[in-house]
Amino acid sequence: MAINPVVNYQQVLSMALEDRSNGYQDLVSNVIPLLGLMKSKGLIKDYSGPRIRETLQIGKPTGQWYSGYDFLDNPPVELINDAYWTPKMLAVPISLTNEEILNNAGEAQIEDVVTTYMDIAETTLMETIETALYSDGTANNGKQLTGLAAAVPIVTNTGVYGGIDRATYALWRTSSFDANSAFPTIGTQVNSTTIRPILTQIFMQRSRGKQSADILLMSNEHYSAYDGALVAVQRITERGGAPGMNSLGFNNLAYIGAGREVSVVMGGGIGSAIPANTTFGLNSDSLRLRVNPLRRMGSKLFSGDGQMPINQDAIAQFMGFMGELTMVNPLFNWRLYDSNPAA
Repeated sequence: MAINPVVNYQQVLSMALEDRSNGYQDLVSNVIPLLGLMKSKGLIKDYSGPRIRETLQIGKPTGQWYSGYDFLDNPPVELINDAYWTPKMLAVPISLTNEEILNNAGEAQIEDVVTTYMDIAETTLMETIETALYSDGTANNGKQLTGLAAAVPIVTNTGVYGGIDRATYALWRTSSFDANSAFPTIGTQVNSTTIRPILTQIFMQRSRGKQSADILLMSNEHYSAYDGALVAVQRITERGGAPGMNSLGFNNLAYIGAGREVSVVMGGGIGSAIPANTTFGLNSDSLRLRVNPLRRMGSKLFSGDGQMPINQDAIAQFMGFMGELTMVNPLFNWRLYDSNPAA
């Protein structure tokens, strides 16, 4: 053991951050269902440069039936364009006074203190990212990660997302369904009787071939209604096929109907930021978590042990992250919400 326990402590802190940093992406994706599914599909991707750009198909040529000497049309069509996002930065602090360090001198005690602080920081990292995934990106003066509130909003024909104005370009709009008014022949609220017929109606409208939402993130209210719709002999858990959320360690139900099987996951729970009375129907193939390779989840902001303020007897280090949630195709992403649950 080194003569100076403060130096020893700082070395342990530095090594702990190095050892754990490689596992932070797994830590977050193993707790957050959407990121777990995206990770399994290789949709957590690096980027470079000051902006994150996603190439979009914005048009398609028109096929033409013809015979003999008919003239073949070949009008110019803009097929490809880009959406872009500004990457967001996150820092989770780990700071201790040298008084705390000296009071825990000794290898065993130092290791215990490091583990405790790292566990707390890891939980903060995970909870901060999970909260941001449901956000609109406006917190902290627009410095927060741009989440599902902006990617799959309630009002779909306004606002700029990914640098594209949804009021102008209808192809960049997702879909939104208000249970209070969108399904008059089924009912005006989400409950155990209406939720399956409502989901079936949505899937028939927002699917094409094999393409549709492949994960339903539900608030407590909607998950409870769906759970109540499945009596014991009909209860269906997701069977490990695509998307295979159970195989990723998430316990979930499944929606089977409209010609497809889709994971149904409770997005609520203690401290969850998912809006109440809401279901996000997401096509995970259309989403990306783009990450700066030099600032992956849990990367150290400062090299070595960290920084010591010139006027404080303490050491500070930060877990960092830089990136953004992006989208390449809004067509199969939708939101179901209940604007008047008591209707």
